[in-house]
Amino acid sequence: MSRIGKKPIILPSGFDVAVEAGKVIVKGPKGSLTVEIPPHTKVEIGGEPKALTVTVEEPESVKQRALWGLTRQLIANAVTGLQAPFEKSLEFVGVGYKVALEGKNIAMDVGFSHRVMFPLPAGVEASVDKQVLTLKSSDKHLLGETAAQIRRVRPPEPYKGKGIKYVDEVIRRKAGKTAKSA
Repeated sequence: MSRIGKKPIILPSGFDVAVEAGKVIVKGPKGSLTVEIPPHTKVEIGGEPKALTVTVEEPESVKQRALWGLTRQLIANAVTGLQAPFEKSLEFVGVGYKVALEGKNIAMDVGFSHRVMFPLPAGVEASVDKQVLTLKSSDKHLLGETAAQIRRVRPPEPYKGKGIKYVDEVIRRKAGKTAKSA
């Protein structure tokens, strides 16, 4: 049995869950999120503290067991994100590297001959503090995908560490070329 999958998800007050064919819709005080569920997975609502339980048809199947835990965690992330939004911070490291918000776009000066404009997807909020871009969203998947796309514009390089990196990311540095001794 999946240890993560069999744990119930306790719903806080003010949350409502609707289970439809192939998806679970979680509604909270800060909006709603939809989570796709695999066909062999069943979600049940019940209990005195309102809770969700996720089950599968064949708990011994390795594939179903893996998707069981994944489905449960995706629903739990939706509930958590609607309580308090998830947050990711990106740091712009390098001489002349700047980031600014221009309406619904992020304007980045990251060493190219032109300014890079990145449109923010719906559901993601951004704020800038000097060289740090902070992204917030109640959808954890969308937040991670957006942060990864921004980082991909100029990933950090290993010699000087210049580029766009996550705030908590450690860049493995390499030694540069050494001069030949005579």
